[in-house]
Amino acid sequence: MKSWDMKPATRDISAELAVIDAMAEEDIDFSDAPEITDWTGAVRGKFYRPEKHAVTIRLDSDVVAWFKASEPKYQTAVNRVLRDYMVSHLEAAPRKTGS
Repeated sequence: MKSWDMKPATRDISAELAVIDAMAEEDIDFSDAPEITDWTGAVRGKFYRPEKHAVTIRLDSDVVAWFKASEPKYQTAVNRVLRDYMVSHLEAAPRKTGS
């Protein structure tokens, strides 16, 4: 459901959310929703869909041909490879601290 497609919260729900928002983290009872520590089988992007931007990029024809031949959704596969590359470099790069 898109945010523009969602109905506005009722006053009752808004009041409940305000009460929860005002609570300290340690005062919230999470016993009926225990923390997940085992993420095996988790699926990335099942609920979150990042905003997409249409771009024009020039790639070697053999690279495009390989992706098209090996992946039905080759653009998604290219995006996945680029994301994995980005994430690996974010993890390896030293964090910059604000000054």
